[in-house]
Amino acid sequence: MAFDPRNDYPLGSRRPDLVTTPGGRPLAEVTLDAVRSGTIAADEIRATPATLSLQADVARAAGRSQLAANLERAAELAFVPDELLLQVYTALRPRRATAEELEGWAVQLGALDAVQTAAFVREAAAAYAERGLLADA
Repeated sequence: MAFDPRNDYPLGSRRPDLVTTPGGRPLAEVTLDAVRSGTIAADEIRATPATLSLQADVARAAGRSQLAANLERAAELAFVPDELLLQVYTALRPRRATAEELEGWAVQLGALDAVQTAAFVREAAAAYAERGLLADA
């Protein structure tokens, strides 16, 4: 059955066949008891890029383009290492990074196929430069 973003939300109840863990376990196997017993590791309770992309489709179908864009970026960041995400997050705070440093983060994200997020970092760098919010070189 084809996915219909207008009728298949919420995915967990209407299309649980489309929701899996990063390791491929079906949603039905994801329970608190399974986590407590160690049957499912804590890192298996994460949204996958596929699920986030489906959620983006739902948001777009509902006319929520900004939410859809956020979910698309989340999908491409799903497997980016947490340490890198925290470093980029810190660098994006005002006056924390130079334009060159932000470009370096964008390059790293692009190398991990997070191209929309890399563009977002570049956009932030331009906005920070315009507003005087970059760190001194």
